[in-house]
Amino acid sequence: MRLVTYGNKTTTRLGAMLDEKLGVDLNRAGSAAGVPLPTDMLAFLDAGDAALERARRALAWAKDHVGARRAEALESGVAFVLGERGTRLEAPIPRPGKVLALGVNYKDHSAEANIEPPKRPMIFSKVSSCITGPGAPIHLPKASPFLDYEGELCLVVGKRARHVAPADALAHIAGYMIGNDVSVRDWQFHSPTWMMGKSFDTHGPTGPWLVTRDEVPDVGALRLRTWVNGDLRQDARTADLIFGVEPIIEYLTKAFTLEPGDVIFTGTPAGVGSLRDPRVYMKAGDVVRIEITGLGVLENTVIDEPA
Repeated sequence: MRLVTYGNKTTTRLGAMLDEKLGVDLNRAGSAAGVPLPTDMLAFLDAGDAALERARRALAWAKDHVGARRAEALESGVAFVLGERGTRLEAPIPRPGKVLALGVNYKDHSAEANIEPPKRPMIFSKVSSCITGPGAPIHLPKASPFLDYEGELCLVVGKRARHVAPADALAHIAGYMIGNDVSVRDWQFHSPTWMMGKSFDTHGPTGPWLVTRDEVPDVGALRLRTWVNGDLRQDARTADLIFGVEPIIEYLTKAFTLEPGDVIFTGTPAGVGSLRDPRVYMKAGDVVRIEITGLGVLENTVIDEPA
């Protein structure tokens, strides 16, 4: 399933996409199919495997009914079309409880940065208020012109996890989505933790949807590409991650509990603007497009930070 948080200016709801534009309200479809579901993503993930199974049944019901009664389904709110009636996608997890990230986690990025590959995952956090969705603007901050992109694979936690063995790690993942770990490079190095330069408002685009784990048979065999204004800047395979999903989950859960809806940015490959020669930073008007095999496309435009 491609799970989404969708809505308009006043409200957001839990949905699933039937194609690139047509989606289903899982709460309304679930009620019609006799399998009630929450209205928001965090409550849905917290409900675990039972909610996933109900969502599959609701989606199956919708596939049978929406096609035959499309106009009725749209009018009742069981279905929606992106771009119509102000409907748009938000970040799949609008306010995660935790947003964690890995630094220097691709072999080629380690080489371009002239940093020895880490012996343990390099973990930092992004504050959850930086999270934004597909199509939302990225702010070029008033505080710095050194704005950089980082295309990344994101993990979404689906089950509480503590002291998880590598063999059990995937069972705790709800699914995957695309992320852009937007970085303000001078602020990133104000202190060793990196958090300030990684957490400016709008500097955590994610989406366009959360693809459930069952639809990604091999998360270690995905291609990640990032373009800026149509210029290909990053092109890598998740097979080149230094620490894959299993060791990441094992390492994090030795220290604290991961909870449903937590988001983990797994690191970026080579090609970031700050390590190019000459260096290239993002400016207002730039369009960043990130694509990962099977996970869709995340696209955002840079604007000057509003007053």
